[in-house]
Amino acid sequence: MKIQINIFFCLLFLNSFSQKYRDLAITPPMGWNTWNTFETSIDEKLIKETADIMVSSGMKDAGYTYIVLDDGWMTMERDKNGDLVPDPKKFPSGMKALIDYVHSKGLKFGLYNCAGIKTCAGYPGTRGYEYQDARFYAGLEIDFLKYDWCNTEGITAKEAYTTMSDALKKAGRPIVFSLCEWGDNQPWNWAEPVGNLWRISGDIYPCYDCEFKHDTWSSWGFFKIAEMHKNIRQFSGPDHWNDFDMMEVGNGMTFEEDKSHFALWCMLASPLIAGNDFRNMSKETLSILTNKELLSINQDTLGIQGFKYREEEELSIWFKPLQNGNWAVSFFNKSNKEIKIDFDWKKHHVIDDINNLETSFNTIKYDIRDVWQHKDLKSTKESFKAVLASHDVITLILKRK
Repeated sequence: MKIQINIFFCLLFLNSFSQKYRDLAITPPMGWNTWNTFETSIDEKLIKETADIMVSSGMKDAGYTYIVLDDGWMTMERDKNGDLVPDPKKFPSGMKALIDYVHSKGLKFGLYNCAGIKTCAGYPGTRGYEYQDARFYAGLEIDFLKYDWCNTEGITAKEAYTTMSDALKKAGRPIVFSLCEWGDNQPWNWAEPVGNLWRISGDIYPCYDCEFKHDTWSSWGFFKIAEMHKNIRQFSGPDHWNDFDMMEVGNGMTFEEDKSHFALWCMLASPLIAGNDFRNMSKETLSILTNKELLSINQDTLGIQGFKYREEEELSIWFKPLQNGNWAVSFFNKSNKEIKIDFDWKKHHVIDDINNLETSFNTIKYDIRDVWQHKDLKSTKESFKAVLASHDVITLILKRK
């Protein structure tokens, strides 16, 4: 009896230091966000049309669940009671009616705000209103909050995000908490009890590995983001994900680059938040985003972030452990010319020293599945040979026999 009481109080003590709602993101969240394509030019019609297309296109069936309104959904001033005010011109039916519509489609709904006094686009931020805003979100019945880091002079990230996490918990509605402070304060070191995912870098840009310079900051190509923080994969896992930012698939890159972007995010176990306009989405873009075999890599319940195994000139090879002793491997051509691959499995011993997992292809045989071509290949008893176009990718699942 004494032991049971002690266990109870230990659990109660631990829970008091755990602000977030747990188990809301056991696998990386999947959905769509307005910012990459529309920035603040959002309205009720766009959201309803997007929700409809998510269902009719097969995106919802593929696992894309969240529709998230980013910056610009509110008016420039709070009301007399200090509450946020959804913009009545953009959302004439009211935010609650829009959320109900999204929910009626079997989807979930998210909103955006900021830890500072103003959002990045100049709308009312949450500083000083954390508990009031959390109750407001709970009353609207949202499911996801993206929380940015603009205009935060004089406050610290860990304290600000912990306060908002606690406010969401006390508001009483389970809401996925997405920390967006760009990795400046190393959230992977402290955010596991605070949020369900956290950004690890500045904003993404629709290019392979470029840097796009703004006045005082830069946006980054997806490969640059993937390689910015190479030593933090041990902090990512079920319900606490390294977030490599919203996707730019379908936003102007080549088909091969879109494939590589999506494959890399799947290998990294990053949240998959689409950022393109579904209303004019090409068949090729849809085929990438709904590739169920790639999605199985991202959503693998082992929840391990993949890693770069080696780079041979401009061929970048990444591995990701999967459940049941399986592995995923992706070959990325980072060059501007075609590359020939001749990968002799027997010469490679892959080690994930963080998770104490390894495989030697000399002693273990795997069947090979090409998840882009959707076909079975020969086993790892023979070398893997292929020709890979510039900025293209080949992704394989190795199934242990």
